[in-house]
Amino acid sequence: MAKKDGGKKRKAPEPALRDVLRIPEGERIDLDSYDARATPAGPADKTAGLAATAALGPRLAELQERLYAASTAGDRRRLLLVLQGMDTSGKGGTVKHVIGLFNPSGCRIHAFKAPTREEQNHPFLWRIMRVLPQPGEIGIFDRSHYEDVLIARVRELVPRRLIGRRYGQINRFEKSLAEDGVTVVKVFLHLSYEEQRDRLLSRLDNPDKHWKFNPGDIEERALWPEYRQAYEIALERCTTDEAPWYLVPADRKWYRNWAISKLLLEHLEALDPKYPPGDFDVAECRRRLLES
Repeated sequence: MAKKDGGKKRKAPEPALRDVLRIPEGERIDLDSYDARATPAGPADKTAGLAATAALGPRLAELQERLYAASTAGDRRRLLLVLQGMDTSGKGGTVKHVIGLFNPSGCRIHAFKAPTREEQNHPFLWRIMRVLPQPGEIGIFDRSHYEDVLIARVRELVPRRLIGRRYGQINRFEKSLAEDGVTVVKVFLHLSYEEQRDRLLSRLDNPDKHWKFNPGDIEERALWPEYRQAYEIALERCTTDEAPWYLVPADRKWYRNWAISKLLLEHLEALDPKYPPGDFDVAECRRRLLES
């Protein structure tokens, strides 16, 4: 509610996007109740959204540099963005359009495919731990350890009792990351069934996009209800204080890019990394340079 200030109405501050998009903890999740074309707390339209996303770039780049600089002085903090969603929901697009706002040398990007034979010989979190961001870095996972409770559940790749244990293992793993200085930002890209069809058709209709199409996508699409349930269970059981889930409506690409950029900005601003002071005599170094 607006408050009066000297006879003028003072507008209440806008809520943080991380509060608007956060999956509520301890509640049942029904993905059908979320509108995949919605733009919660977002810009008015696509034109405004594109401009707003671009405007976030300089601030994101500055905070990234400060995060990396702080690591040179022993600050172990880093950020991990986890992207999950159905095929065509925009995981790759997010990497292209959002992570493009950062300095790539400070990012560690990993796209998880089907486990290799070596990875299958280890616990399911083994391959995740090998590619975590180092202090000062921003890590991006295109798919993640959640595949082991999503496709593994839908395709029955492992016994259901083992799937049930994995939710707890994931929560303990993510808590250990938080305790070690990792800010985990988990984003579920919420795509509608109709929009996925349109995006797959657009790939078929454009020969330049055929490399992105896999006939197996049609088989996976037939399992949409099963995947939706698997996501609902994962979102319910694995949103915690240490690593909450954020649901980003993904039918509108411009909103998806703005929302994830804004979420990253809010988390980096909360970290508020500082440039470390120099461990040398500035005046003496200046004198020597002037005399050289």
